[in-house]
Amino acid sequence: MVEAYCVKCRRKVEMKSPTQVTMKNGRPAVKGTCPICGTVLYRIGKASR
Repeated sequence: MVEAYCVKCRRKVEMKSPTQVTMKNGRPAVKGTCPICGTVLYRIGKASR
């Protein structure tokens, strides 16, 4: 699983349903949601595994 920092929960959490995306500038990122509060999370520069 991919970990990311949740701003609302103020801690690292494992992303729920991570998906690999490409940002406008071409950099890879992983987009998912926080399992606790449901906030959208981004992990920039990391490919999903």
